Amino acid sequence: MNPQPQDNLATPPDLSWPEAQKILVILAHPDDPEFFCGATLARWARAGHHITYALLTCGDKGRNDHNQDIPGDELCALRHTEQAAAASVIGAEAVHFLDWPDGYLLPSIDLRRDVVRQIRRYKPDVLVTCDPETLFPKGAYRLNHPDHRYAGQVVLDAVFPAAGNDLYFPELLEEGLPPHQPGEVWVSLTNEPNVILDVTDTWEVKLNALKEHKSQIGDPAEFEQRIRSSHTEDSTDEAPRYEEKFRVIKWR
Repeated sequence: MNPQPQDNLATPPDLSWPEAQKILVILAHPDDPEFFCGATLARWARAGHHITYALLTCGDKGRNDHNQDIPGDELCALRHTEQAAAASVIGAEAVHFLDWPDGYLLPSIDLRRDVVRQIRRYKPDVLVTCDPETLFPKGAYRLNHPDHRYAGQVVLDAVFPAAGNDLYFPELLEEGLPPHQPGEVWVSLTNEPNVILDVTDTWEVKLNALKEHKSQIGDPAEFEQRIRSSHTEDSTDEAPRYEEKFRVIKWR
């Protein structure tokens, strides 16, 4: 069955979930969940939903001006630790790493198989990834990381049509992993949202989780100011309102 987009901006679809959902977040690097949609994930955790992260790399090439002296293998280990701490702040229940090479992701068949494996293993009701078409993030004078784009591409290719069809990757059946089709996919970091959530209530949780990624954020005070300034244009620093945006695709 072909997926259908959710086009109702007025009624967030997560408010209509009848029971606690199993939510699987598949993104490229440590800190991607918190940066892309951390306030939404915190919103869901506080509503009683069950969140698992599956990150394709450990972010061992996450270089910046203040961590140049850390070797890649040490950076990988450090980012494991930072991500576990950040996920705990968000309220996620588990973090798994697939250990593909950071910076070298491609939407290959082998990576698609690995992603289908995660979907069939954890059987999420809701899958979260990022938009493969976002080359230029809206409102930013920069390029989107290629790992982000290829992660989104391979996840969408995995979820439809492969994850729910036993004719794709039959070797996974031998691993005891039958087909599974998530009911919804929430695509973050998108320039074409059809769902906009007001996440003001959990923005502080997102900020506190991001602060756990110490190897990445630089000066904590400057970083906090930048994140707090990301409020909507119709709000102010004194009375901020925050949003996170998604392209939601539904099978149910």
